[in-house]
This record gives sequence, C-alpha cells and structure tokens, in this order.
Amino acid sequence: MAEASLTGKLLAATPLLGDPNFRRTVVLIVEDEPGEGTLGVVLNRPTEVAVSEVLESWQYLVSGPSVVFRGGPVSPNSALALARVRGEDAPPGWRSLEGSPLMSRIGLVDLGGSPDTLLGEVVALRVFAGYAGWGAGQLQAEIDEGAWYVLGGEPADAFFAEPERLWPAVLRRQGGDLALVATYPDDPALN
Repeated sequence: MAEASLTGKLLAATPLLGDPNFRRTVVLIVEDEPGEGTLGVVLNRPTEVAVSEVLESWQYLVSGPSVVFRGGPVSPNSALALARVRGEDAPPGWRSLEGSPLMSRIGLVDLGGSPDTLLGEVVALRVFAGYAGWGAGQLQAEIDEGAWYVLGGEPADAFFAEPERLWPAVLRRQGGDLALVATYPDDPALN
C-alpha cells in the first residue's frame, strides 16, 4: 500500500518533542515524496529581520508581520516564499502545493523571478529563511514516536497575523484532547 503524501498538511509539535528547533512549532509540509523525503517550513517563528533588508523588491507583497520567518534548521542562509494567490490559474513563478483542495491556492514562489509577475495575484506572501527537512522514512518515524500531530491545514495558517499564537490556535480548533494540549504549560514541572 502506497503512503499518502503529506503535502499541504500541518505538523504540530507535541509537548514530547524536545528538539528546540521545533518546540511548539507548526510546520506546513510543502513537498512530500514517499520514499524520497519531506520538506516543510515552520510557520510560527518570526525573526527580527525585515524582508526589506534582504529582499527589498519583494517587501510590497509580504503579509504582516513583514519580517523573514525562520523556516527551519536546514539551509538557514537560503530563502523560500509561500504565497496565496487569487483565481484558479497558476501565475508565473508560483507552484501550487497541490496537497489538498483546501490548500491548493497556496504555493511556492520563485524568489529569483520578478515580483511584478505576481502583482494583483497575491493575497498573502511570507518569506522563510531555511526549511525543515526529513529523509525517506524519517518523518514517519518521528510521527510514530509521538513527536508530531498530523493535521489538516487552513489557508490562513500560513499567514497567521499573530504567529506566536498559531500553535495553540491550530490545536484548539481540533477539539477534544488536542484542544486541551493547547493549554499545556511551557514547563510542566512548575505546575
């Protein structure tokens, strides 16, 4: 039986995940090729670096906060961008995630191209430094160990206006036990 692609899904870190790179993070899977590997971006780690400082020509398309986000620990000196676009066509320089119909208007942007090709097409855009990456089978092993919750995403998640509130918001909307996890204390020993 072939594994289903996780592209377009969210990974929410469980309280058991000890890696400081991913503590209380929400990761959007942007590429998942079963048998090859998985690539995602952390959606809720804004930096203090303004997009205008590193990609000046793109600053006018960026959604607030207008800063670069720490997309993950892999290739932190490289950048990628996600954009939500209007309509049904694929504008030049944009590639849909195609993971789920709900997330199909979110995609990767070619930052080497001109932002002018996306004027009037972009509803929201975020720039990420680095990404999260897993080799074949590695992410599934982490999921099986209880490090991640695999959740359906909503288009607004990738551009959440208050990124520091994304982790509890995503968990809370799941209801049940996951809504309770959203209130899990930073340090349970202090409880």
